[in-house]
Amino acid sequence: MLTQNFLEAARAIEPRIIALRRAIHAEPELGLDTPLTLEKVRRELADLPLDWRLGKTATGAIATLKTGKPGRSVLLRGDMDALPMDEHTGLPFASAIHGRMHACGHDTHTAMLAGAARILADKREELAGEVRFMFQPGEEGFHGARHMIDDGLLDPLPEAAFALHVMPNAPHGLLSGRAGAMLAAADALDITVTGRGGHASMPHDTRDPVPAAAQIVLALQAMITRRFNAAEAVVVTITRMDAGSAHNIIPDSARLRGTIRTLSPERRGAIRPAIREVAESIARAHGCEAEIAFADGFPVTLNDARAAAMGEDVAKALGGEAGWQTMAHPIMGAEDFSYVLEKVPGAMFFLGVAHADADWRSACSIHSSRMMVDESVLPKGAAFLASCAAQFLERGWE
Repeated sequence: MLTQNFLEAARAIEPRIIALRRAIHAEPELGLDTPLTLEKVRRELADLPLDWRLGKTATGAIATLKTGKPGRSVLLRGDMDALPMDEHTGLPFASAIHGRMHACGHDTHTAMLAGAARILADKREELAGEVRFMFQPGEEGFHGARHMIDDGLLDPLPEAAFALHVMPNAPHGLLSGRAGAMLAAADALDITVTGRGGHASMPHDTRDPVPAAAQIVLALQAMITRRFNAAEAVVVTITRMDAGSAHNIIPDSARLRGTIRTLSPERRGAIRPAIREVAESIARAHGCEAEIAFADGFPVTLNDARAAAMGEDVAKALGGEAGWQTMAHPIMGAEDFSYVLEKVPGAMFFLGVAHADADWRSACSIHSSRMMVDESVLPKGAAFLASCAAQFLERGWE
């Protein structure tokens, strides 16, 4: 195994990794259109023997490193897009664009992936097969991975895939993961309750949709606890309720919007008819009608057990037994790397990037306008990705 050599190599290029991260961080881009970020990556890797394939429907790109010797194929992924929010970190390289911030660590993911590409390119004579580096836009709800798959950028499919996500409120340098469900499926829910409006002083002459909508919110919570096993986490959260225009007007309709999180395709399929039944029945009981719409989000992120075990081996080789933690439970957040894992066996892992001298428990989380990253951890992430790729090329799914 080249793991320790990779860690030394990553530390040697730490200034390059950090410089790329800061350049990306200062000029964040949103959604599926990240040309400036991709150009920064391509300039950084211009001296490497990589074959580039560019997307048609988004600015995704695959850079392939061929060793010149027959062997396996493995994919490493980093996402490039930012979030539509202002930054309040006070960093000298903070976002220069109002309303945009790399608050989910995608700038670090891209920089670590570029670092892994450089490490593996320098060691290519010791490897057999090929490594593909997936630079992906549109992870933040834009289904960027699916766009890249639909564009044919992953064809022919690799034999394994790995990704890494930073966690700013996790211990410095700790790598973690688990086999099976790692992150939830995330779908959107939209319920419109329609009645008959009128004067608020005469509700008996109306069909008030507001109490019907309120009862639907409460009934959905009770339905979850009574129809679904608590060990199989299902979350339905109504996050927005819109109704009415004045204090003395009963509106014609009320609208509920929210999110559905599930940890298996079976639960994902079962929750929708249950929601529909509850909403329609309660609306009818109030003399109203309910129209329910669902929008597909990301699938469940399912880690292959072999890939999870490989990541654990690599993490312990990099940092000893204390450098790895098996997650006891999945996280109910979602990730569009799940689209890749639907087609290719692989795994996603987390890397703690809290400052070593700080209390990680009090650190701001991802999607915070004050999220901070200890950049000294980034070489470890680059070495981890490179090592996962090298170990798969060497051993496959032994």
